[in-house]
Amino acid sequence: MTTETTPAPNFIRNQIREEIEGGQVTSIVTRFPPEPNGFLHIGHAKSICLNFGLAEQTGGQCHLRFDDTNPAKEEQAYIDAIKEDVHWLGFEWSGDVRFASDYFDQLYAWAQHLINAGNAYVDDLSPDEIREYRGTLTEPGRPSPYRERSVDENLELLEGMRQGDFAEGGKVLRAKIDMASPNINLRDPILYRIRHATHHQTGDKWHIYPSYDFTHGQSDAIEGITHSVCTLEFEAHRPLYEWFLNNLPVPAKPRQIEFARLNLNYTLTSKRKLKLLVDDGIVAGWDDPRMPTISGMRRRGYTPASLRKFCDMVGVSRSDSGLVDIAMLTHAIRSDLEDSAPRAMCVLKPLKVVLTNVPDDFEEIYEVPGHPAREDMPVRQVPLTRELYIDHNDFMEEPPKKFFRLAPGKEVRLRNSYVVRCDEVIKDAAGEVVELRCSVDFDTLGKNPEGRKVKGVLHWVSATHGIPMEVRLYDNLFTAEQPDRDKDADFLEHLNPESLTICQAIGEPSLAGTAPESRFQFERVGYFCADRHASTPEKLVFNRTVGLKDTWAKIKQKG
Repeated sequence: MTTETTPAPNFIRNQIREEIEGGQVTSIVTRFPPEPNGFLHIGHAKSICLNFGLAEQTGGQCHLRFDDTNPAKEEQAYIDAIKEDVHWLGFEWSGDVRFASDYFDQLYAWAQHLINAGNAYVDDLSPDEIREYRGTLTEPGRPSPYRERSVDENLELLEGMRQGDFAEGGKVLRAKIDMASPNINLRDPILYRIRHATHHQTGDKWHIYPSYDFTHGQSDAIEGITHSVCTLEFEAHRPLYEWFLNNLPVPAKPRQIEFARLNLNYTLTSKRKLKLLVDDGIVAGWDDPRMPTISGMRRRGYTPASLRKFCDMVGVSRSDSGLVDIAMLTHAIRSDLEDSAPRAMCVLKPLKVVLTNVPDDFEEIYEVPGHPAREDMPVRQVPLTRELYIDHNDFMEEPPKKFFRLAPGKEVRLRNSYVVRCDEVIKDAAGEVVELRCSVDFDTLGKNPEGRKVKGVLHWVSATHGIPMEVRLYDNLFTAEQPDRDKDADFLEHLNPESLTICQAIGEPSLAGTAPESRFQFERVGYFCADRHASTPEKLVFNRTVGLKDTWAKIKQKG
């Protein structure tokens, strides 16, 4: 069984180590090649940790390359966000950031090479006709009527495509492979499409853009990539990847290795669907803390160490093991913050308590450890005053038998302070409880009198010194374990209407001036992070990262 200190199996790492020990390779070069058409998500985090991790563990290199072949969907904002995500996770790419567009001239020359070798042609079929001619999984394709054009005609037409002489969709360049192949990817795949779009790197130089399949392997070869690591959906593309490498004068021949992608329950990782959530205003941007994006998880309060740990826990395998329980992810962040997050008290739903047997100017200040097990964290000062707040959920007028919090005539201990008894309940005109009148037992500081047991311990905040703050309670964005499992249904039907609840809370005075992205455990409540964008020292906004309960750890112990 995998433990917290032992990563799960990683077959790719094991293979590479065997290759190094056997002398098959001497220097490992991997790459992380995102398309700059959206923000990175938790699945990308696994790929980042794998590719950069392999380079770190073997003394090799890892490149960051943007496969920017579709200018219509790409933006500089995505490029900037992706670079920031990689850095935030704790990785550094080798050399400069690379772009597939850096190689457009070479790719075009290789397209001409394929034409000269009789391995590519310009096709005039429409997109619908190309799909029809390609055939199906059970029926072979049919050759295009333009498949036997001469080399000179193909070269001339390709150059006309490059110069912008034809309309979009009017022509494509296709490889000439095998229209009867059982692998549809080998049935004369498209190499270039006409797109009259300005590219974020090359401007208006090109009117044609290479396909992902034609670009990817050749970019790997140009960069000297030794191991092209990708997810299992590209397994059927590997014969095409290798066909290009074998039919072009490339400087290197990388090896493609596929691994199972990360599928997390109650989560979507389709860029198209995530973009729809953003564009339709269902979430507040790509970095909304409910999103499975790296920037969203960062904003929610996840740490780089916790995401790297989670990826280690999941491991790398060839077989698709189904959905990973999101509780494993929350366990990773909880176990990290348990050790690193300072403590504080915060009341999410304030209910006023007046201590009736103390004077109006009563004040006691307690020195409380910043962390129960960390002497390096500063001691915080917590003031007790006549008026304070407890959480509304910690009081019931008619409590059940095992309710160990506050109720009329019942006693509880204020954390780090005295035992108090509820003597009177004040209600408003609508009958809602708005205030409790309590009395303090001054003989109970730091001890319980003999023969009296007080089971309840409540967190609290001084009404005089408390800090108003906004607290955002985030939950899973979807109520279904696989929101898009039914391809014929609308995944938006599974949106969780309670994925965000906003509280006007009161925090203890030690939280004053908290810097954005500071993380805390709010005692008895959970782990929280000051929002990196909305929170300021003058107006604090905290996001709930994760609760205190760790169900996955309990399941793991039973297993």
